[in-house]
Amino acid sequence: MSLDKHELSPGDPVLAPHAAKRPAPGTRGLRALAARVPLLLGAAVLAFFLLAALLPDLLAPYDPLAINPADAFSPPGSKHLLGTDESGRDIYSRIIHGARPSLLIGAAATAIGLGLALVLGTIAGFGGKWLDFGVGRVLEVLFALPGLLLALVFIALAGPGVGTTVVAVGLTTAPGYARMIRAQVIALRTSPMVEAATVLGRSRARILGIHILPNALAPIAVLGTLGLGQAVVWAASLSFLGLGAPPPAPEWGAMLSAGRTYLALAWWMTFFPGLAIVLVAAASTVLSRALKAAGPR
Repeated sequence: MSLDKHELSPGDPVLAPHAAKRPAPGTRGLRALAARVPLLLGAAVLAFFLLAALLPDLLAPYDPLAINPADAFSPPGSKHLLGTDESGRDIYSRIIHGARPSLLIGAAATAIGLGLALVLGTIAGFGGKWLDFGVGRVLEVLFALPGLLLALVFIALAGPGVGTTVVAVGLTTAPGYARMIRAQVIALRTSPMVEAATVLGRSRARILGIHILPNALAPIAVLGTLGLGQAVVWAASLSFLGLGAPPPAPEWGAMLSAGRTYLALAWWMTFFPGLAIVLVAAASTVLSRALKAAGPR
């Protein structure tokens, strides 16, 4: 029995696949561009704050510590783009100069967290059953404590300060990274590549150094980019509590803490430093997802 093409409509299942129209090349290009917009915005935000951290005097029109009581609590305008604080200091200039300590604390804390996690994750994943058990219990204890509480306990023992904040944030983020690296090492340890190296008589040190560690370091770029924003938020939280950079240092968390007293009078003192923290955290998250998507499947 044959089917007459005039008896079928485009909505019938037989013709439905052939009736579907392919998107025009221009439409595909617009969709691809729209998908890249968050990535481009995230890269632009981090590039701007990185430039601010490296060359703050190039972007900041005022001295971040200069006091001018006549301009106190000036709202955002042409003279002061983001307004001034209770001492007449320019908020925009303080945010620009605050990018250096905020990003430096975030980068240093991320490096400490990833370094400690690499050691613990490698020992747990490659060291054998008992080492894996011991490291696993230590990580479980660290996970049982809230991150902020763990940081506060360390600062209470070591004393407040920028250096203590860096180490405290690094210790807080290390357990999560260690679990990821441990899983990566275990997956590589049981891979055909490592099994073949073992059959060929390679030593454990050679297998670790050539086959496992280089491949286990692959997600470090993703973890580091994501951890940068997380560490900036943690550092700002500790500074907000008065445990980080001392006033009148232009650090974002300290600016938030100073501005909360005048929130009803000068909302810009709190809003714009908080916006800077949110932008860095969101940009680092977007870039980390892009790096993960671009990595090996």
